[in-house]
Amino acid sequence: MLPLAQSKLHFFSLLSSWGYPMSNSVISTVRTIPESAAPETLQPIIRAERIEKYYAQPSQNRIQVISPTDLSIVPGEILALLGPSGSGKSTMLRMLSGLSRPSAGQVYWHGRPIAESAINVSIVFQSFALFPWLTVQENVEAPLRARGLDADERRERSLRMLDTVGLDGFEAAYPKELSGGMRQRVGFARALVVEPEVLFMDEPFSALDVLTAENLRSELLELWSRKTMPTKAVFLVTHNIEEAVLLADRIIVLGRNPGHIRTDFRVQLAHPRDRKSEPFTQLVDYIYKVLTRPEVAPLAAPDQSTGKPPRDQRQMHYQMLPHARPGGVAGLLELLIDKGGKDDIYRLADDLAFEIDDLLPIVDAAQLLGFLIVEEGDAAITPSGTAFANSEILRQKELFRAAALEHVLLLRQIRRALETKNDHTVPEEFFLDMLDEQFSEDESLRQVETAVNWGRYAELFDFDAARRRFILPEEPEPAVPIEDAE
Repeated sequence: MLPLAQSKLHFFSLLSSWGYPMSNSVISTVRTIPESAAPETLQPIIRAERIEKYYAQPSQNRIQVISPTDLSIVPGEILALLGPSGSGKSTMLRMLSGLSRPSAGQVYWHGRPIAESAINVSIVFQSFALFPWLTVQENVEAPLRARGLDADERRERSLRMLDTVGLDGFEAAYPKELSGGMRQRVGFARALVVEPEVLFMDEPFSALDVLTAENLRSELLELWSRKTMPTKAVFLVTHNIEEAVLLADRIIVLGRNPGHIRTDFRVQLAHPRDRKSEPFTQLVDYIYKVLTRPEVAPLAAPDQSTGKPPRDQRQMHYQMLPHARPGGVAGLLELLIDKGGKDDIYRLADDLAFEIDDLLPIVDAAQLLGFLIVEEGDAAITPSGTAFANSEILRQKELFRAAALEHVLLLRQIRRALETKNDHTVPEEFFLDMLDEQFSEDESLRQVETAVNWGRYAELFDFDAARRRFILPEEPEPAVPIEDAE
């Protein structure tokens, strides 16, 4: 259990980001740390040592949410945590902030166990988390009241923070009188008024419209660079890849089942960061591949001076087949044509009422087949993708077949093996043995299942589930002209 005063601080700090734009300006410089004093060499504020989270079951088994993990938060950096749904991002945030105890391992605050320390953090969630019966000023004063500060100091600090976030003049207003963006801004002021050493933010911009979110990201960097924010480090949980590359000094990408760190690298791009620059887009594409190819060991992050990824010395035999059906690919391409051939992936997910993690395999499948190009979070249809989407069903199968043979090594190998064998059949085990060298046993089975779906649709081969064998389909006999039949 956390001490009572500390618990009050945490509950009063479950706040959301601001959402009312102060200006459209973008900063030209940002606080940096000399190469000789990189954050990794600094004494961490928070250090996690082999922390994990699991839930015991009536049987002796347990549900593992996060595997043993080491992680540090150091002064002078914005650290972004990315990962698919279910990877434990919010659980990690709660353990690092002291809201939840790890099942094993230890979290340290300036070298001491966090449970024995008087920590000073605030947490910003995507919901407003305001008290509707309190005025703006009273909402911002709430955590200071929990700390026992006198009325004069509470008033001075709250007014100063409201002015910092651009809410001067709204002190006496109630939350119901404010726009959603302004309520977000009040929540942010309340998080900062306690002058936290570490500011935790859990998807702070996800509930905002695109324009407001963009303005607020710029203003966050402005407050950070000018040292107007009374905080030494920021820990940001996000689903948005571009947001992480735009804001963070360091990015960690989690995998899931259970949650674990897949890659951890520093972003060395100078601010303001150009979304159109090659290094920026290379980082976005790199993170996208790490997120959507969980069974493939990620490479090192791209060289950010040129944007070129390091040369891979390993021989990769098979691409990771995204687990998506051809019908889903066709539907996505048709939707893109209706939208002019290009749209933001996250907007597409909203339009389809999909979770982003459900849409990404379909996008990845279309990209693998050469029907889509994905850049900077936008999916753009290619000429071959347009031809596929606009064709009749039989023609679609022909185009899918050609694309699959050209781009997918596993399908090409299955087809060639069937053509080579005298009986035109090949056991499933033959390909599972080869896939097992690159993928886990479960993923190898899923790869074959996806290959069967694609191969059947394209009429490349059939599959006998009882015998577990691939079969080359018989070529249809050519139609006999009517006059010859007579």
